Amino acid sequence: MLKKLFSILALSVALSACGTGTTSESGAQNATDSTDNSTKDTTETMTSTTDKYVEIKTSEGDITVCLYGDTPRHQANFLKLVNEGFYNGTLFHRVINEFMIQAGDPDSKTAKPGQQLGAGDLGYTLEAEIVYPKHFHKRGALAAARQGDQVNPERRSSGSQFYIVTGRKITAPEMQQIEARFADSEKEAEFTRLVQQNMSQIRAMQANGDQQGLYSLQSRLIQEVEAKFADKPKLTLSEDVKAAYKSVGGTPHLDNQYTVFGEVVKGMDVVEKIEKAQTDGSDRPVNDIKVLSMKVVDKP
Repeated sequence: MLKKLFSILALSVALSACGTGTTSESGAQNATDSTDNSTKDTTETMTSTTDKYVEIKTSEGDITVCLYGDTPRHQANFLKLVNEGFYNGTLFHRVINEFMIQAGDPDSKTAKPGQQLGAGDLGYTLEAEIVYPKHFHKRGALAAARQGDQVNPERRSSGSQFYIVTGRKITAPEMQQIEARFADSEKEAEFTRLVQQNMSQIRAMQANGDQQGLYSLQSRLIQEVEAKFADKPKLTLSEDVKAAYKSVGGTPHLDNQYTVFGEVVKGMDVVEKIEKAQTDGSDRPVNDIKVLSMKVVDKP
């Protein structure tokens, strides 16, 4: 089972690395993808542990978010963009009911009606700050979009694109299925990282039609993954996290994969209104929903 899974993944990685990857709204990794370049961010490392608050004025109403102090790089970057007025005039360019609302694409400021968005970036990415299970994808969570593991095994975040989780309430049987997938998802991520490290060798084998070499390499990488996880305890959801997903809702399949760096503390009704907007085939609202302005505010 694992060999079949990794074989498919290896092919996906190779294709993505050659520039033929696609975005899928149903895939856990691609569901909130931006197409940010892999350029590293130059933001100085921050050590503040103080939460900050930002008011987001939109064409549908106001939303106030808390930016966690224990994700300092994401907090500092978001505050920098807010203070520069970067987000003013950007759109909520991707909206999926019972999933999330996404914004922060710089190209959306001048987008024409029907133009597909989501590929805009600022030329840098942020180091992941995944503080899990403390911060998880509950309803109202604020998180950073990113490219999928196939081309971004370090899970670095977009420099500007973010999403607010809406999701839905999760049943007990669904929670059991999600927990069962956790172990495999971590193995997949490690396998992807190893494939990236060996990509030059993989491409050379592909160019030479060396199928036996590819199979041998795949077997060795699988063995390395299995050995690494042999003595590791399986990831499980805490009872508090399970209770939140059952009572409030969210998108647990994204946990431990994307950086959650804040949450909505006021204006969730506005988020819900945006969530219900009519969208086109690219999940862009038919009628533009704009970020009018953002500003740093005191704790509500």
